[in-house]
Amino acid sequence: MILNKTTDEMINIEIRYADNFYRRFVGLLGKRNIDFAVLFCNLKSSAVHTHFMMFEIDVYFLDKNKRIYEKASLKPWKFHRPKKEAHYILECKKDELKINVGDKLEFI
Repeated sequence: MILNKTTDEMINIEIRYADNFYRRFVGLLGKRNIDFAVLFCNLKSSAVHTHFMMFEIDVYFLDKNKRIYEKASLKPWKFHRPKKEAHYILECKKDELKINVGDKLEFI
């Protein structure tokens, strides 16, 4: 679940943590559809791609305080590098989450 601390709203979605090399490497690759979000932690790079994905995703880049500072919506086979390095990256199906740049999140 996600608590949007800015709006004090609870978002009921399963969070899967990509907190090691293997989980970060696999991410959403090869998935046909998802009903969860992936939170990438312990990042070496903030660049993301949608190679081998079958659907559009929203990617949220968060700072060390878990505040969203950039959002990108990516179709399959695209690449995106944010303006600055992220401490966390949240990926989900396009338009799944009602969160905005500037929102501060907590993952439960």
